[in-house]
This record gives sequence, structure tokens and C-alpha cells, in this order.
Amino acid sequence: MFKKITTGFATMALGTFILTGCSSSDSSDGVKLELFSNKSESIDTYKELIKEFEAENPDIKIEFNSPPEAETVLKTRLTKNDLPDLMSIAGNATYGELARAEVLNDFTDSELVKTVQPSYIDMIHRLVGSEVEGIYGLPYATNANSVIYNKQKFAELGLEVPTTWDEFIALLEKVKATGETPIYFTLKDAWTGMISWNSLGANIAGEDFAEKKNAGETSFVKSYDEVADKMLKLISYGHKDNMGVAYGDGNNAFAKGEAVLYIQGNWAIPEILKANPDIELGVFPMPVNNDPDQNKLVSGVDVLLTMNKETKHKDEAMKFIEFMMKEEISQKYINEQKAFSAIANIYQEDPVFEGIKGNFESGTITSFPDHYYPAGMGAENLVQEFLIKQDKAVFLKKMDKEWEKVENR
Repeated sequence: MFKKITTGFATMALGTFILTGCSSSDSSDGVKLELFSNKSESIDTYKELIKEFEAENPDIKIEFNSPPEAETVLKTRLTKNDLPDLMSIAGNATYGELARAEVLNDFTDSELVKTVQPSYIDMIHRLVGSEVEGIYGLPYATNANSVIYNKQKFAELGLEVPTTWDEFIALLEKVKATGETPIYFTLKDAWTGMISWNSLGANIAGEDFAEKKNAGETSFVKSYDEVADKMLKLISYGHKDNMGVAYGDGNNAFAKGEAVLYIQGNWAIPEILKANPDIELGVFPMPVNNDPDQNKLVSGVDVLLTMNKETKHKDEAMKFIEFMMKEEISQKYINEQKAFSAIANIYQEDPVFEGIKGNFESGTITSFPDHYYPAGMGAENLVQEFLIKQDKAVFLKKMDKEWEKVENR
């Protein structure tokens, strides 16, 4: 799979780089670098950090860009020879594709690599594949899929955090019987369905599903039957318009107390608190199996820092990355973003995460299955379609077909 994807992408990318330069520029004010980010939630945090960096480095200006549909924009810009100098992107299939295309800086010899927890370096290695050597990005912030809950409503309804699937369903039934909405879904934005999908898939089909799928040892039809059933079970505990509400509106609705539970990543918590600073939140890993010891928290590289290897101002770009990797800056980022750090000795101490802290301490963590799906497969749209049509047999066959279609391009 990797060779087939890499060949066309790399040829296209490297061919365009021969023509001209890239997105940095010089001016009377000094060097200007573009920082490209795929996370709308971190815009305000980045703007403040950029101000701090520019104050320390008055000859370097950072132009910040965080567009909608960022990954699509990034790929398009690559084909137009307009790759940003600096990138803050997710550690997912798109990163793997860019790394295999040989357009990113190799950090292998950088001392910064030694500050990153080895498990996250291993995670991004798996995204690139064994055919390409090197470290083409620095894992920075990590995330966690969780069930966010309203602590006040839990107390009022006499609920306890479930540790098995059966306990989880019993809790949802109890909430439903009171007239409250158990789970607030925002499936108008297809990607939000992947929070549940990844928690279920990682714990049922296993984190090595992609490797087995590529080796012809399994398929969605064979391994994802139970996952699909449990997805349909979960949405039966949603509100009246699961498919009609988008992520931003869902954050606001949950903040207003319109549901007891919200299946989302840690990145949603700052948005909920913006809407209602007084809400008391807790989190727990989705209990997918009936053996508590078999349930793992899904966590991955949410933010990876990298740079265009062809930037005209490599030293200045590296200076910004070094600034971001400082312990005090890293701590500030994860505190504001309610994230977790890939950097050693940086810890998330917010009590809201007490319910998943043990997973990080014990290592009962697994990675996002869809990070290893072929880039361009569009799994989120296929899952969204399934939740609308609810035809499991057709859906699972289509997932296999789309995977193979992308793999064979």
C-alpha cells in the first residue's frame, strides 16, 4: 500500500519543488514564516504563543493560518508548490503520506527527539511505514477519546461511572427513563462519529487491524460486525436530531445541560467551558467490553510539529519549533488546550481528567484505528452514511471496497 501511495504523491510533490521555492519570505521587517494548523480549537492559544515568540525574536514574524478542511487544503497547496514553512498537524494518515513523499524535514539527528516519549515516536513510525527511515515530525500534544459527563446530573440521578459495556447500557437506559437525553450526538459533522467508532474499533477489532487488513488476514466484514452493532446501539440513546447538529452547536448544547453524556475528545472540553465556565465535567474511557481489564483508552498524537524541508529559512523555522518544545511553553499549551503532552516530564494535572489519568499511568492505552486507514478513504463519511441508512452488511462491504480502491490507486 505504502509504495503505491508514495510514488504518485512524491513524484507530484517533488516535481513541483524543482520549479520554485516555498511560502516563507523576506521583508524590511525581517523573516516571515507561515505556521499552518489543522485545529480550530487551538487558534487563540497559538496566537498568544506567537506573540511571545515574536517578542523574543523581533526579526521573525509568524503568519498563522488555520483554515477549515485543513488537511484537504494542505494537500492542495502541496501540488501548487505552496507548502507552509511550519506545520502543526495531526499524527494521522496524512502525516504518513507527507513523510513518505519526502517533503518534510527529517528530525532524526535533532536533540529535540530525545525529549519526546518513545511510545509516541513509535506511533508516528507506524504511520510512515518501514520502507521509509527518519523522523519527520515531533509529537507534541496527545489526546484521548472519552465519554464526557455532567457531574451535577450524575449526582442528581444517582449514577456511577460504568466499567463494562453492560453497565454503560444500563446507565443509558436509566437516564433515558428519567426523560433526560443520555448522549448528545453531533453527526452533522461526520468526523464526530469517529470518536465512538475508534473507541469501539480499537477495543474490539484491535489496534493491529490495519496491518492484518493490508496482509489480507482480515476485513471489516470479518472484524467489525460487533463494532457496527454497538454504534447503532449508541445512537439510539441520542437526541431527536442526531444528524442535524454540528460540533460547535453540540458543545454549546451540552454546556447548557441538554444531555448527561457527550462522546468526544478532550479537545471539546475548553469549548464547553467557554460556553459555561461553571459546568462540572468528568471523563471516563468508553467501556467497550464486559471485561474491564480489556478496555483501553484511545489516545494518539493530536499535534505534531514539523517543517517544510525546502523552507528558505530553516534556522528561523527550527527556532520556532525549539520555542514550542520548551517545557514551560509545552505546559502552557496543554493547560489551555486540556490536552496531554508527548514531551517527557510535562503532565496534565486538571482534575477533570481524573477518570482517565490511570490509563496514562498504567499504559492501558491504544491508538486511533482510523489513523492507519488509507489517506483519502473517507471513512467518516461512510460511517455517517451507515448511521443514517443502518444497513450493516452493505456498509461493511463498502468499507472494505473503499479501502482497497485507495490502496490500488
